[in-house]
Amino acid sequence: MTTMTVTSTALGVDDATLAELNRDKAPTARLERVDRLTLGPAHIDKFRMGNGLTVILWEDHAAPVFSYHTWFRVGSRHEKEGRTGIAHLFEHLMFKATKNMADGEFDQVMEKHGAQTNAATWVDWTYYKEKLPAGNLDLVASLEADRMEHMILNAQQLESEREVVKNERLLRVDNDPDGRMYEELYALAYDVHTYGWPTIGWMKDIEAITLEDCLEFYRLYYAPNNATVVLVGDVDGPEALRTIQKYYGHLQAQPVPAEDVKVEPPQKAEKRKVLELAIAAEKGIYAWHAPAITDPGHAPLVVLNEILVGGESARLHKLLVTDLELASDVGGYAPSWAMPGLYEIGVTMQPGKALADAERAMDEALERVTREPVTARELDKAKNGLEASFLRSLADVGSRARALGDAETTAGDYKRFIAEMEALRKVTADDVLAVARKVLRRENRTVLAARPQPEAAEDGETPDAPDALAD
Repeated sequence: MTTMTVTSTALGVDDATLAELNRDKAPTARLERVDRLTLGPAHIDKFRMGNGLTVILWEDHAAPVFSYHTWFRVGSRHEKEGRTGIAHLFEHLMFKATKNMADGEFDQVMEKHGAQTNAATWVDWTYYKEKLPAGNLDLVASLEADRMEHMILNAQQLESEREVVKNERLLRVDNDPDGRMYEELYALAYDVHTYGWPTIGWMKDIEAITLEDCLEFYRLYYAPNNATVVLVGDVDGPEALRTIQKYYGHLQAQPVPAEDVKVEPPQKAEKRKVLELAIAAEKGIYAWHAPAITDPGHAPLVVLNEILVGGESARLHKLLVTDLELASDVGGYAPSWAMPGLYEIGVTMQPGKALADAERAMDEALERVTREPVTARELDKAKNGLEASFLRSLADVGSRARALGDAETTAGDYKRFIAEMEALRKVTADDVLAVARKVLRRENRTVLAARPQPEAAEDGETPDAPDALAD
């Protein structure tokens, strides 16, 4: 295995400096160091402000850029029945006007200063990101704090963005075979948990969202005590904290609603559904209820996925694509979600080939992986591949900021982005066998199959793993 190293000249913020920053500050603006993670010469510090805002700081002067993320602990799983899609719709509204900026001005100012900006909504979170040249911290902090506090929401803005989202749904789901398959899959697999709802929302719910719904959503979830600011890159640590105190320190914590978690009951029988879609060849998504990110079985499942579908020499790709020449592509996805998600294997057939034939061959291969341990060679190859991907992600400040924000928001611990790699290194063949036996049970499986409509249509590709809605 390779050894992880991180290049950084960061020194972090010492206790004396932190005390000086808190001098004469209002209680809401005072910062407390919650934790520190040391990676070689680098320090990643986690602070909490008096108003509940979490701040994660990784000072690194290797390149004159920095990334600024704002993560909110609200995603589609937190929505109410009849109002699905509001988290994603509100992400759109956050780029509209504030008391201090006109509609569209946020993007114009960011672009003028060389920023890369975007946002995304997913099952567990919503986040907003910027990557800028060094020297622009005051600008981005002021703008992000402004729209956390001073959004202007009116009926005209809501209707405008509602139409954008409805068109996005038509494009991504209603008129897209892959999007339709994933929406049907999750609705079929989940009986009670809100992971079964589409992040973009059901069309009837998007149409039903009112201005009052949006104002309440903003008040409840876009509060400092429900947010994490992640700052990675070429900034001065003390000055960065001083800037965050300046723009966020006066904000007041708000009561965030307790989540009504509906525990998904164990699935007792396989579920199946077949769609006729505008595709050129048959497709299938095979999904099993799988461990949450904090479950000990998560890391072994990630390794198992790599062994099964991680590259051309992986078991299922070699079997279905290379040896039997039945499928054109095979892919997989092991979810890293706060609650149990779905482990997926997607198969796209060669035109004229039957998904049933691939399923029989795949079932034999999966039965084998639940019967006998994977080989030492497969295990090492999978772990080396995963570690190489992890190390590549550390090269970019934006990737590091995303990893930290995701870990803090999803798992409740920013250090998990490092702990996960450490857990992957420790996975054994017995661990992989155990998680395969636990997850890959026939009664735990949901199958969404698609066949070409009689008139057939466009070429198709293996459905990618579902991803956050980014705009």
